Amino acid sequence: MHNSRLCQVVIDCEGGDLAEAGKFWAAALGRPIEKYDGPYAELVDRPGQPLVAVQRVAHASRVHLDIESDDIEAEVARLEKLGAKRVEKIRTWWVMEAPTGQRFCVVRPQRGTLADDANVWE
Repeated sequence: MHNSRLCQVVIDCEGGDLAEAGKFWAAALGRPIEKYDGPYAELVDRPGQPLVAVQRVAHASRVHLDIESDDIEAEVARLEKLGAKRVEKIRTWWVMEAPTGQRFCVVRPQRGTLADDANVWE
């Protein structure tokens, strides 16, 4: 048995100035920039809402979702049974592709222990 839930919305921005991209999305979403961490501009968290980050990337700009799980391999296997494909393992997480082409990541818990608001899978 493992748990998972929607964790984060990541706004991928191809090249360019991360500070300018972060400034735009912070103003657009009403979430100030909390901090910069490498290629990420992390926006202020809102309780009960997904985390939001702006990320500088080398591929085309897009938005992707992160799913956090207390058992990454079990969650990836579950998603593969639904038709997703593994694309690339990066450090501790997997980049996946949905059957419809969207990319998303399966990551370790980012907001503490998965609690009552997480899905439970057997």
